[in-house]
Amino acid sequence: MLDLGLAAHLARIPLGHVTREYPHKLDHVWESDADALTPRQQHPVFFGSFDWHSCVHGWWTLFTIRRLFSEMPEASEIAALADTTFTAEKLALECAYLDRPTATGFERPYGWAWLLQLHLEATRHTEPWGHRLEPLARAFSSRFRRYLELLTYPIRTGTHANTSFAVALALPWADAFDPPLARALRERSAQWYGADRNCQAWEPGGDEFLSSALTEALCMARCLPAAKIAPWLATFLPRIDRAEPATLFTPATVSDRSDGKIAHLDGLNLSRAWCWRELAPHLTGTARANAEAAAQRHLDASLPHLASDYAGEHWLASFALLALLEAG
Repeated sequence: MLDLGLAAHLARIPLGHVTREYPHKLDHVWESDADALTPRQQHPVFFGSFDWHSCVHGWWTLFTIRRLFSEMPEASEIAALADTTFTAEKLALECAYLDRPTATGFERPYGWAWLLQLHLEATRHTEPWGHRLEPLARAFSSRFRRYLELLTYPIRTGTHANTSFAVALALPWADAFDPPLARALRERSAQWYGADRNCQAWEPGGDEFLSSALTEALCMARCLPAAKIAPWLATFLPRIDRAEPATLFTPATVSDRSDGKIAHLDGLNLSRAWCWRELAPHLTGTARANAEAAAQRHLDASLPHLASDYAGEHWLASFALLALLEAG
């Protein structure tokens, strides 16, 4: 369970990297020699954590822990750092980056969804961070609406392009701030996934950090009316009471945590724990017990390795927190 000691550990990890500029992997299309800028010059708010999206959800981790454990020593450190980071001037430059003609696909859709999640969390604090983040959140929500109109087929791969993960993550923000987007997310998800049956769960792939099967199930659990969730799950994953497909109940083996792609598999274990814990209340009897046991096995497999190497350290704490929040 998420207690003060574990929360402090989860906070110390992103405190060590949201302002760590290098190494860094840019998502950027160069237009001229003038684009030869450092990450901090290009993204004055989200320049740390190896890449833009990891910095975004690193900040989400910090804000969430600060709200839940306001008495912890790290809470004041988080607030002080946020005050100097989330300024109107710096966020205006983040917004301006999106005006580039070549930035249409920047961080689509993974970074978009995490930014919306970050803004939602920031609004739960009395400081002005949420107000200052709102223009950037609105810019991404507009992109999301246009993207939904264009996307004929959902992307089911277990990495950053995954559609169901982005929908599930963006929906709470949309419900609060953009009802037309929320409506579009639900309608498109029903079109994409509503008729899916008897999922075979051929996973994991060697570099996936999301379960395409469980992320889809989580997405539909968040999008469907409450009365329709259990019937849909019963057709999509009809053998949970027998712990099948077995692939969904078995944690992935991580052979080399210094390899950035293979380290994704720790994220798979943590995101599966998150999905199983959120899905479990919609199940009964043996199916629910199997889901809860699978969640714990996956959490146990990767929670001890959040900071084993920077390949995972720069992002895994956020996925651990997702799972632990569902546990709470």
